[in-house]
Amino acid sequence: MKRRKNRIEVYIDGDSWRSSQDGSNENANRLRSVGGLKAFLAESEIARYVLKHIYPNEVSRAHVDGFFHIHDLGSAIVPYCAGWSLQDLLLRGFSGVRGVVQSHPPKHFSSALGQLLNCVGVVQQEWAGAQAFNSVDVLLAPFIRYDGLSYRQVKQAIQEFVHSINVPTRWGFETPFLNFSFDLKSADDLMNQGVIIGGKMQDKVYGDFQEEIDMFNKAFLEVMYEGDANSSIFKFPIPTYMMTEDNFDWDSEVGQWLAKATAKFGLPYFQNCSKNTGLEPHMVRSMCCHLNLDLKELKRKTGGLFGYGDVTGSIGVVTINLARLGYLAKDEDEFFGKLRYYMDLAKESLEIKRRVCNDSFEKGLMPFSKIFLKNLDNHFSTIGVVGGHECCENFLGCSIADEEGLKFMIKVLSFMRNVLVEYQEETGNLWNLEATPAEGASYRLAKIDARTLKDCYVSGTRREPFYTNSTQLPVDYTQNLGKAIRHQEQLQTLYTGGTVFHTFLPERPDERVIPFLVQRLVERTKLPYFTITPTFSVCQNCHRDFSGEQPICPVCSSATDVWSRVVGYYSPVRVWNRGKKQEWKSRVTFELSDISLSS
Repeated sequence: MKRRKNRIEVYIDGDSWRSSQDGSNENANRLRSVGGLKAFLAESEIARYVLKHIYPNEVSRAHVDGFFHIHDLGSAIVPYCAGWSLQDLLLRGFSGVRGVVQSHPPKHFSSALGQLLNCVGVVQQEWAGAQAFNSVDVLLAPFIRYDGLSYRQVKQAIQEFVHSINVPTRWGFETPFLNFSFDLKSADDLMNQGVIIGGKMQDKVYGDFQEEIDMFNKAFLEVMYEGDANSSIFKFPIPTYMMTEDNFDWDSEVGQWLAKATAKFGLPYFQNCSKNTGLEPHMVRSMCCHLNLDLKELKRKTGGLFGYGDVTGSIGVVTINLARLGYLAKDEDEFFGKLRYYMDLAKESLEIKRRVCNDSFEKGLMPFSKIFLKNLDNHFSTIGVVGGHECCENFLGCSIADEEGLKFMIKVLSFMRNVLVEYQEETGNLWNLEATPAEGASYRLAKIDARTLKDCYVSGTRREPFYTNSTQLPVDYTQNLGKAIRHQEQLQTLYTGGTVFHTFLPERPDERVIPFLVQRLVERTKLPYFTITPTFSVCQNCHRDFSGEQPICPVCSSATDVWSRVVGYYSPVRVWNRGKKQEWKSRVTFELSDISLSS
């Protein structure tokens, strides 16, 4: 009888879809390594312990059987993701934990970046997911003038920071998952506020430093555009730009560099702060006081798909498998009954996780977080969905793209919003509804259903199935950008957590098109967040990069890496998990001729 491999051998031999020998991973940001092995073993053990000893059997069974997916089970005793106050870091300095090196508040640009780098590296150990800082350009710009720095010196300092942040120093041999938001000009609430240098408020105000804000943004974009020593993309920090109808001059140097970086690598996220969305740049700082929040309404998350406003974040995420519910339900009453039942179980799991995380927080397992946060009261409990399209196919026999499917999904999300308001009033905690990225969950849940539910509709193949993210259109539905946007803005505006519309393009667009496209999306749509996502290829041998999908280098005939966004961040398709690779094969991109949004 063949001996069953232990988990060490499973990882080393690449027999798990979570870390295969071909380089593919459940999480494309984690590299196969000894550090990855240690994380794989530890997280597997923690996940088993949590499912057996912390969660009730009904909750654990719902996860194991595929009714929902509890994210980051391997990090179940710490929260998911957080937004931090850069102002607080500049006032305090990175210090306060006994037995660890202490820093005075930074007086210089280089030390401010250094303390920010150290802060990210440490808090990433205390949280399971993404970390975010807001208004980075505005808050750091005054240091440039006070230090009397030249543009060359500013660019060098930013280059050092970006290189360092992309080194895999995080637990599990990952790079820190970092989101920066940039305001491009001082937001109203900062305009007349004294700048912070050396931990002290100065006489000058942030509104006086537009020249330095521009210098910072230009240098950052130039660094991101140039890439590393092999001209490869920097994956982090993910930059989110706050865009309004009239706050940005695309003809400026910063505007030109933003267009160039977007066209080449597609890095930026754009938060739509136009009157169409009701979002404003200052809202990233609007949740600092939990006592001011009305629990009878759901609060909108700010800061981008992976970002959060200052001193807020998410305790944990549970993603409901809509496709399975659609397959099992015979009518709407049964469907919504099942949805409420599994939402209630998700609520129970998230309330348990909140208690566990608060315990970790109070008992000193998150020492740096406790310095910069008084508590976790401002952090959401997050419920998301996956497989909206497949749900419509299973339950209605039509696509989410059809009018019947669209109306049903609007009804589903509206129902979930109302339930979350009930949870807020019942628990006194914050809840949000998110279009969860579901990088691994979309594959894991579809695999379970393809294996256990006869004739259940899944996307991809029965061997390599996947579920369409959240309530997005099927990936092979249309090349017409305007058509896709008109459909999605009816759904994406119902989410109060993260959601994003990715404008997938087959190749790099002309950089001159970017200002037109971005402003059209800001001014004419209700999409809260969006990206421009070109496909490009990088030769593994000569390191030249090329527009579009080119598996073989046209210069040296070596293999290339084809790059695109996996859920939200760029990585080579080669390292995606099997479900996401199948999604890539099925995906159609938007036609460049349609970017006028005129049809």
